[in-house]
Amino acid sequence: MGPGGPPRAVARGWTVQPGGGASAVLWARAQASVARALAPQWPAFAARGAGALLFDVDGRPYVDLAGGVGCLAVGHAHPKVVRAVQDQAARFFHTDYVVFPYEGYVAVCERLCASTPGRWRKKAALFNSGAEAVENAVKIARTYTGRSAVVAFEGAFHGRTYMALSLTSRVVPYKAGFGPFAPEVYRVPYPYPYRSPFPTEEQTVEFCLRRLEDLFTLHVEPERVAAVVVEPVLGEGGVVVPPASFLPRLREICRRHEILLVVDEVQTGMGRTGRMWASEHVGVEPDLMVVGKSLAAGLPLSAVVGRAEVVDSVREAGIGGTYVGNPLSCAAALAVFEVLEEEGLLERARTIGQALHEGLGALQLECPLVGEVRGLGAMVGVELVTDRDRKTPAPDHVGFVLRRAAERGALALRAGVFRNVIRLLPPLVLREEELSRSVSVLGDCLREACRRPELQTG
Repeated sequence: MGPGGPPRAVARGWTVQPGGGASAVLWARAQASVARALAPQWPAFAARGAGALLFDVDGRPYVDLAGGVGCLAVGHAHPKVVRAVQDQAARFFHTDYVVFPYEGYVAVCERLCASTPGRWRKKAALFNSGAEAVENAVKIARTYTGRSAVVAFEGAFHGRTYMALSLTSRVVPYKAGFGPFAPEVYRVPYPYPYRSPFPTEEQTVEFCLRRLEDLFTLHVEPERVAAVVVEPVLGEGGVVVPPASFLPRLREICRRHEILLVVDEVQTGMGRTGRMWASEHVGVEPDLMVVGKSLAAGLPLSAVVGRAEVVDSVREAGIGGTYVGNPLSCAAALAVFEVLEEEGLLERARTIGQALHEGLGALQLECPLVGEVRGLGAMVGVELVTDRDRKTPAPDHVGFVLRRAAERGALALRAGVFRNVIRLLPPLVLREEELSRSVSVLGDCLREACRRPELQTG
């Protein structure tokens, strides 16, 4: 034993003293049995959740601004979702749709086809995770076009399975040591206004799309490109909202070269940005859309939905899986659609986003760490920098703010290719007092970080 007392368990910079409660006991057990790569962001263990609150095993409440990494648009344990899952569980857990189909699968596909953008006949296929849906969207696009290449963007995150990881654009921690990756993946810049060297947003868009056209000249002919896969807002990449002209102009380039536009709405969909789908903000109709996360309130369910002739280009049994479209998850998803409508949660997303922007944006006047507050609806990012002129990333300060906020009962996420963005994805059922407290806690933690010169990086 060292002079400072018993050794401390450490997870991503957080510490917890052994013997400090039920969470400390569980933490010790986890260290002995859970893979090191699965390092918790905060060393407390959940006991229950309600709405936008989580309670740990020691009874302490937290405002969950992470929202299960964006999976909980309707919050924890929404009564309507719970009843739907319980009712389905009492009837049957599983059959596999292609062996013995069930109505829930059909009903979820109907809701997706009806709600997603596109003035054409649509069909959908259900999967388990966002990454799995991305993989299948690529398979569908390659089958339909007979082409092999896929274009993705810098800063993108599409998942951790091999095709999805090949599309993802961050080495550490996601790709380091895991190569080689899938071939025929090409990458171009994503318009990131805050870090753009150009004075206007339109020039930033022009540069990125010119690089795409250059790609077709220098690296791969457009006649060999099956799909362009894009997030309407970069999520893990730092909550980067592109200028409004970007997606429509990208849509036109894809149409001109007969390339399928695949929009990854795993994180931005299901009301997160104040519209049902983020692509609706700019009037873009994707050929294929990838959906997940909040679709089933945290149960594993994702989907590919899009033009019927594209989806149906795959032969029978060409896509699928044992658990895809699980009956319990389908029941949850149908309840989620109802809750979003009945409780006006799309409007609530806009209200939450406005409050976060106003409350945290005001800190730019007094806290030089805050480089930019940005986002769309209840998907908000705060980029921290140690030098506003050079925009030097401040990842140490983000870690400090996340730790201090968690200590005060507010959970948030880290994002950004430089790990210097605080990401907020709260449940859309976040109440006013919880919202006000969250802004206050984050504001205090950011002010405290500004007074900590020893954290300076770069």
